[in-house]
Amino acid sequence: MIGFSLNTDAITTALAGLAATLSDMSPVMNEIGAHLRDTTEDRFKSGTGPDGAAWAPRSPVTLARYEREGKKPGPHPLTLTGAMSNSIFHSYGPTFAEVSSNAIQAAVMQFGAAQGSFGAAMGRTKPSTKRPKSQDYFVTLPWGDIPARPFIGISDEDEVNVLDIIAEALSRSMQP
Repeated sequence: MIGFSLNTDAITTALAGLAATLSDMSPVMNEIGAHLRDTTEDRFKSGTGPDGAAWAPRSPVTLARYEREGKKPGPHPLTLTGAMSNSIFHSYGPTFAEVSSNAIQAAVMQFGAAQGSFGAAMGRTKPSTKRPKSQDYFVTLPWGDIPARPFIGISDEDEVNVLDIIAEALSRSMQP
């Protein structure tokens, strides 16, 4: 699971004001987490990061591999099987709301990885009908550079919406 903290002054200040009026912030944190999970899932449909920038396209080598394997990629990277978008979840507590992914490739997709940054794999292939003799192989992991395609984060619109959620909770807490 990947994780990192995002705080904005406006959200931090608004949450502090709300915390002064509520004994349990968990329901608000759940609402914030659910909202951020939904907008994170939406990024897979648009192929953009929290900053609105389009994700780097798939490389020609990756597209050629998909074609050889008969795979039909979606319109954006990270959409081949739906595993990444289906791995997004949120958790919360009295003092936090977080959006995470437990997909094995999540950190690499979020932050990118340089060729060989995870070492290498080596071994010997088994004979097959396509290759009657076995061969030694050595492959760096990853075998090429993988650009960052951030999907978790808070967009400007998310910040406004989180502030609205906090304002509504504050309004509810003031009602008799």
